[in-house]
Amino acid sequence: MITVERKDSFHLKVSRVLQEETSHRLDLFLFVPGELGLNEHVISEDAFYYSAIHVKRTYYSDKHHLPLVLSRLAGRGRLSTGRYRLSLSLYAYQYVVALERATQSLLDTARGVQQAERRTESNERAESQAGESKGDGTGEAQARNPGTGLEERLEELCELAQGILRRLRRNQPSDEGLLKYYANIDNYLSWFTEQRLLALVAYLPRGRDYRTIRERLLAICEVESAHRERAEYNASRVVRDPTRMSNKMRLLRRLIEYPVTLKQQTQELGGAEQKAVKGLATGVVMIFVSLGLLQARDTVGNITALFVLAMAVLYAIREVFKDDLRNTLWRWLRKGRPKWRRQYFDATSNALVGRQLEWFDYKRFGKLDEQIQRVRKRNVAQREEVVLHYRSSSRMSPTRFLSGYEKTRETVSLDLSQLTRLMDKGSHRVYQLKDGQVSRESVEKRHLFNLVIREEVANAEPILQRWKIVMSRSRIVDVVKVHQEGGRLVQGKAEGEEAPVL
Repeated sequence: MITVERKDSFHLKVSRVLQEETSHRLDLFLFVPGELGLNEHVISEDAFYYSAIHVKRTYYSDKHHLPLVLSRLAGRGRLSTGRYRLSLSLYAYQYVVALERATQSLLDTARGVQQAERRTESNERAESQAGESKGDGTGEAQARNPGTGLEERLEELCELAQGILRRLRRNQPSDEGLLKYYANIDNYLSWFTEQRLLALVAYLPRGRDYRTIRERLLAICEVESAHRERAEYNASRVVRDPTRMSNKMRLLRRLIEYPVTLKQQTQELGGAEQKAVKGLATGVVMIFVSLGLLQARDTVGNITALFVLAMAVLYAIREVFKDDLRNTLWRWLRKGRPKWRRQYFDATSNALVGRQLEWFDYKRFGKLDEQIQRVRKRNVAQREEVVLHYRSSSRMSPTRFLSGYEKTRETVSLDLSQLTRLMDKGSHRVYQLKDGQVSRESVEKRHLFNLVIREEVANAEPILQRWKIVMSRSRIVDVVKVHQEGGRLVQGKAEGEEAPVL
């Protein structure tokens, strides 16, 4: 299952869970509006790859209690200290990822409810001023409709979060070597849970309908704050300074992610071939230049001004055609071949657990295969779109994975901030006529991007998705999935299905 989320103002996060018994191929096609003027001369392929595409893989288990069980075995001396740290970190990391996803969805819903309420209040105020208010309660009903089920989802989130934290704290280790890992993880999860719930409270509608759930969210936050204070996880000077507190928690987050994240090494391919092509091009051109010089000497005779002029012309031709010949040979040799190799290593044992080949280039719509053209459904208005294509093909070695783990979670982060620099600055005004009055609103210009994703897994049809990304110069406004197909079994069982924690 592939998910695309807005990570922050300019980052898209493409996530998927992989069963590493088979090879996997992922294609990302980003369709950029032609009005931005993007091409390989504005942002080169290498520059965009290194600055805008970031890949991370972590261990993953759909048996969500397995990491906690393993950590308890380690706490009783049956497993190593390193295994305790890794298992507890994996339990915490999967909880954090799931809580981020769940709260982000709830935040989007809560913002929608707030906007609906503001529109309703504005309409009622306008009707009241015009003497047309009928008091039939329609506005209140409209305000509640967008939030249908929000309170129930919040209740479920609270139950799950409290249950997961309760299971974590049920077996606190007594060994000092294990206690420091437990304290760091418990400290961060308590603070992170409080922060996400407070964010929900900040965006909840102010009506009486949400008073009960708001009080429960605040009660959980107070319990978590008291828990950290009772355990003396943080010094008083850190608690009083939000900046220091945030920086400390950011460090704890990195400590949690380190043992479960596969280390990686990226290597650019074709270095030796590029040198060989350069030498070959230079040699071929020099052969013709030397033959030209011999012919000029036989024609002119002694070294004269005419002979020197002929030499200058020949060397000028050499400089022109040498680079053209080299570039042509290089493009022909590397066409369709991967440009980078990424190697993955276990963070604890440093054992090589897999390899991945990667491609990135600019494409024309006519060069795309029929599947992608059909899913894109491009019309006349989008003929000038520029297509950025990223492909990865990976194969892992699950026999070298940690015992009990056969899956990894891959996250591809796309940084679109470079594209915002191509957008126009400022905003413009829109005028509206309402109840005989002219209102003026300032709006920002937005651009529509399309992201088409194709995932190919053994024993299943390719999965094809299309996502619409609405973006302004200041942020990513919205991410919506508009199409999905494929994924049916060919034989056996399709892999890569993700079961959410929350």
